[in-house]
Amino acid sequence: MNYFDNQTAILLAAVAALILGSLYCWQIFYLRDKFKRREEEIKRHLYELTILKELGDRVGYSLNIPNIIDVICGSLNQFIKFSAVASLVVEPDKIVFKINLAEPVAKEFVAEVRERMRQSLGALLNKTIPQRQIKEVISGAVLAEEFKEPVRSFFNIPLVIGDQAAGVLTIAHTQAGLYREEDMTILYKIVQQASRAVTRLQEVVRAEQRKLNAMVSSITEGIVMTDRDYKIVVANPAVLQALGLTNQPELSIFDFIDNLEGKFDIRGKLEQSIRFDKIIPEREVMIRDKFWQIIVAPVHPHAQTDAETPPSFLNSNGNLGVGVNEEVLGGVVIFHDVTEEKKLTQMREDFTSMMVHELRSPLTGIKKATEFMQTGNISANPQSYGEYVKLINASANEMLSLVNDLLEVAKIEAGGLAVKREEVDVRQLINERIKFYRVIAQDANINLQAVVDDKLPSVVKADPQRLAQIINNFISNGLKFTAAGGKVTVQAMLHQRRQDVRAEGKILNWEWFLNKGKQSFKNFPAALLLAVTDTGIGVAEAGREQLFNKFKQIHSAAKSEIKGTGLGLSIAKGVAEAHGGVIGVESTEGEGSTFYCFIPI
Repeated sequence: MNYFDNQTAILLAAVAALILGSLYCWQIFYLRDKFKRREEEIKRHLYELTILKELGDRVGYSLNIPNIIDVICGSLNQFIKFSAVASLVVEPDKIVFKINLAEPVAKEFVAEVRERMRQSLGALLNKTIPQRQIKEVISGAVLAEEFKEPVRSFFNIPLVIGDQAAGVLTIAHTQAGLYREEDMTILYKIVQQASRAVTRLQEVVRAEQRKLNAMVSSITEGIVMTDRDYKIVVANPAVLQALGLTNQPELSIFDFIDNLEGKFDIRGKLEQSIRFDKIIPEREVMIRDKFWQIIVAPVHPHAQTDAETPPSFLNSNGNLGVGVNEEVLGGVVIFHDVTEEKKLTQMREDFTSMMVHELRSPLTGIKKATEFMQTGNISANPQSYGEYVKLINASANEMLSLVNDLLEVAKIEAGGLAVKREEVDVRQLINERIKFYRVIAQDANINLQAVVDDKLPSVVKADPQRLAQIINNFISNGLKFTAAGGKVTVQAMLHQRRQDVRAEGKILNWEWFLNKGKQSFKNFPAALLLAVTDTGIGVAEAGREQLFNKFKQIHSAAKSEIKGTGLGLSIAKGVAEAHGGVIGVESTEGEGSTFYCFIPI
């Protein structure tokens, strides 16, 4: 009995030892598997931290999506096996497919990966992406036709910035069942963190861009700013209006290229400025009937802030207030409208030409008369002597008249034209002016007459000398541009407040051009209306608005065979406005014109 008890005890001890040993081994294997999983988890976490740090170091505050994807793809070999890693990214003017081969594969493998990614991105964008829009870039191992292995392991990770799909990241392998859910999860997490970081940065950039747009919108010069990829960052209203782009919701560099119509190579100049980091000025470019001075310059992150450095627009590199070694962020194009400056330059040239033309004749007359008088031959003929004295006097008066006109214009522009109102007999004043110009009219075979309304008061309050200037200039202008056999009529009436001037003229049976024009004459106050109607060549409608501008007159006079400075109408306008009145013209080309003036009384 004791023998069997001993055997039983030994057997039970052995079984217990076996059970304990099995439990111990199981625990060892369990702990080892647990430690292995924990080690893999730590590795994945370390990889996650490493890749995020690398993104921060290499990308920083960049909004360059392809650059961010390149960083992620370049570090995947530390974490996961793949035959190929690929990206399909939407760029401003194209879609780029980039695939990096870790091992040789056939071209059918690449084509299958690209097709799956194309369909995936199309689903994200909710549109079909044509194959021709995709630009392909292959790197890494070589393509080898002997490797016919298809895609057996594959997963896509969408890259979404804000609410818009920016691309797709793909891992592919020739082995089946290779990728686990935790592998995809960590990569998805990294991509999403990068996407959120870019989204937040975009929000900051948009906020700053709105501030910049608000500031730039108030600038009168046209301004276009782009990044290094020539994507439009800022385009202020001035440049949009200048180039006819105000109705474009989304702008690209191609819109500017099209609307510049080959007059200015904006893409080429930006590329040159950014590449060589220098300012490129264009002196004068004509775009849409205007002249522009255009400046293209690189944009840098910081302006010059050295207190010891004197302020300057240009540094040693010829850049807009930037550091020497700083990265160029993009380019800016400034459009400065020089149309008016060019017009002023032309006006100055015309003014000089007119002055030379007007002064040459009287000076030549004085020179010849004095030269002849110096010979002594004139003493034998007293009559000739008197004629030469009259010639000198007339030439001097002609030059004095020109100088007086210039002084009058200068007074008007300076606001120093004085008006001395007193009682004026308008009928008498008109008759005196008719008498003064009658000889000139008769010599030109032009009928000069006056028509005055019987209801016009005997006297009105105005400056008689200034009123005479208006009448003189109107009559002189009418005689100058009316051919022989024509007619010039001086007209005067009392305009009643809120009455239609054209209807008042019709009652008086006046022949004038006010009833043929588009101007409304219903809201004028009670006023003396002075008008001169001629049957001359008329005035084109396009030039009437600037007809009373002195430079317009000088411009016309410089190119006309008709003698005169053309300053008269400018002076008449200044006189009328000094009285609180208005001046204007209505005309029909080939039939004649009516120059009118309202003087409030």
